[in-house]
Amino acid sequence: MSELVTGEAVALELRPARLPSRALAVLLDLVVAVAVYVAVTIAIVVSTASLDEAAQTALSIATFVLVLVGGPIAVETLSHGRSLGKMACGLRVVRDDGGPIRFRHALVRGLIGVIEILMTFGVVACIASFVSARGRRLGDVFAGTLVVRERIPVARTGFVPPPPPWLAGRFSGLDLSAVPDGLWLAVRQYLTRMQQLDPQVGWSMAERLASDLAERTGAPVPQGVPPAAYLAAVVHERQAREARRAFGSGSASSAAPAAETAPGAAAAPATEGASAAGAAPAGYVPPVGPSGTASEPSGAAVASSGGGRPAESQHEMPAGDRPGTGFVPPA
Repeated sequence: MSELVTGEAVALELRPARLPSRALAVLLDLVVAVAVYVAVTIAIVVSTASLDEAAQTALSIATFVLVLVGGPIAVETLSHGRSLGKMACGLRVVRDDGGPIRFRHALVRGLIGVIEILMTFGVVACIASFVSARGRRLGDVFAGTLVVRERIPVARTGFVPPPPPWLAGRFSGLDLSAVPDGLWLAVRQYLTRMQQLDPQVGWSMAERLASDLAERTGAPVPQGVPPAAYLAAVVHERQAREARRAFGSGSASSAAPAAETAPGAAAAPATEGASAAGAAPAGYVPPVGPSGTASEPSGAAVASSGGGRPAESQHEMPAGDRPGTGFVPPA
């Protein structure tokens, strides 16, 4: 793993490609380029049989330059560093700061590649890549580029530890819309590596990240909550919201409007039986028993018989308005 630092002092962890994978990618690119070159040469020879020898030589040189030199340069420029061989091997050419390459980078790499790959049969490129700490050949050194691996095993990614149980759901009311993606990435990287840091350094980093996160959310860090635990709890809340947004929560979203339609309705937690039976319609008022409490409908009672308690009434009526029959007509 190689750590590159950008102009904004952001550390980028890139995995440089080594000699075997790069050699395989170059070999695949050469096979494709030579096949195209042979096909184009045959077509030109057949179509220009009537020309003299000087014209045919000039066309052959132009074909060599355009196909074996200009072709790879154009492909790397248009694909931002991903030729056919590199795509097959999961490699990519990037700048030293981790950004995508441009035409001038591909041009320098292509022109020097003619000397160190084509004319020397790859000997110079292999020696330079073997000696370099990042596996760079001469074209990469002069162009300021680096070949990195794009496909990294998923098992090597860091694990974000869960928050303490006593903090689960405590930050459900935070406004996380103003937190930028860069801050989320920094918090996630800290949580995945906080066990590898020095305790004092890790604590100062956690305090700084917690301060930045609290400034974005508009709510201070609660007293007595360690900064690392606060970061883990907020990240867990964000992941929970993304999961609800992705998979949906039909019962909670449908029950919320029904509770808002009844003026003065007291909010009661939904039980397992009530959620299994489904949300009641907005105009439905449950029957009121002789004792003044709402009796559960038959469907909800059957659903709650598996261990859930009957749902309490969310609609209270004055005692003088209750009919003596024990039934309140729908609103």
